Amino acid sequence: MDIIKEKFEEIGLTKAAEIKEFLKANAEMQLGSYTLDSVVSGMKGIIGLITETSLLDAEEGIRFRGYSIPELREKLPRLEGTEEPLPEGLFYLMLTGKMPTYDEMYEVGSNWTKRAVVPKHVFETIDALPISTHPMTQFSIAIMAMQTESEFAAAYRKGVNKKDYWLYTFEDAMNLLARLPRVAAYIYRRTYKNNVHIEPNPKLDWAANFAHMLGYGESESFKELMRLYMVIHADHEGGNVSAHTTHLVGSALSDPYLAFSAAMNGLAGPLHGLANQEVIRWVLELQEALGGGKPSKQQIEDYINKTINEGKVVPGYGHAVLRKTDPRFIAQMNFAKKHMPNDELVNIVWDVYDVAPNILGSFKKIKNPWPNVDAHSGALLVHFGLKEYDFYTVMFGVSRALGVLTSLIWDRALGLALERPKSVTSDWLKNKISAQAK
Repeated sequence: MDIIKEKFEEIGLTKAAEIKEFLKANAEMQLGSYTLDSVVSGMKGIIGLITETSLLDAEEGIRFRGYSIPELREKLPRLEGTEEPLPEGLFYLMLTGKMPTYDEMYEVGSNWTKRAVVPKHVFETIDALPISTHPMTQFSIAIMAMQTESEFAAAYRKGVNKKDYWLYTFEDAMNLLARLPRVAAYIYRRTYKNNVHIEPNPKLDWAANFAHMLGYGESESFKELMRLYMVIHADHEGGNVSAHTTHLVGSALSDPYLAFSAAMNGLAGPLHGLANQEVIRWVLELQEALGGGKPSKQQIEDYINKTINEGKVVPGYGHAVLRKTDPRFIAQMNFAKKHMPNDELVNIVWDVYDVAPNILGSFKKIKNPWPNVDAHSGALLVHFGLKEYDFYTVMFGVSRALGVLTSLIWDRALGLALERPKSVTSDWLKNKISAQAK
């Protein structure tokens, strides 16, 4: 260990232990209208953002413009002969606050089809990366490569009235949404399918075309899954890492390409979007450790306890806000009951759901023992043969673009300010608490 590292270890770890004890002893001390615990636990619960597109309730789950996920599945327009709503309709709802007609939903899709041509240099940029590059890294870099097309950046450089910022943000957002499925599918085929690519089919809807370009277009059920997947992953209020990052970077008037690329770097974290691949890995490791096949619920219970005793988490369980089973988990479970009720891996996911909450709920430090959206999605994808887990978060990113880019348009329309929260030092906190105690 070098001298600088040794010095930091001596100072930093001592300081960390000291601060931990201080925070534990003073967690309930008030700092304005919130507590010290709120400040140091990731600002959870502190209201500091306006997000028009969705609202997350601890008990009800996510609502998009007031509509729950079951209501969206019932009310959003769909294609004749299909059962799942189209993401195009959800985008219209989030943008306008109005439930779209079929024609309004169709207009969104037609608009994206016209904008869907990806510049050649974007593919060349992706191809310049080592084939072993993580798909999320490729995705983020590809988004940055598309930034050459930013209409907001070009307009700002020329000089544009603040009242018109939203117009160019809208153009960039629409172009990004149109092109992201093509870019994501290109990364998938390059990384896992020997660089053999599938050209887009402009006759298909946005999600079905994504399924087609990935190479799973022959399955109508997979197309349905992509429609559902893109709808339920689209937004989750403004405080999660990817949504907040888009807002934060965008508040500096960085264009939508810069803001969204930054958001994808946040989504790639294991405490956010990367969790979906961690879940399926854990389930498969459980299955392998127990000898293959379908384990009993007692075996699953023992394995969960083993995971916890080793100081690890059960991925896919717990949520920063929710205090019940994630409605997105339920939506996927209902889809699976219709399309793959006898799938072994899916049934293991359901058995974990039967067992895990009781075990996790016995630990006081675990505030939410219920599954979130990530607990189920991987098993559905594996059923259809999409087993490349490192790609799952890219799919999440394509969907999440719907919500965060819509919110960015609203940020510019509302003229929201540069985000600049106040930070303080640990010594400031100690002095503040000491002064209050006198």
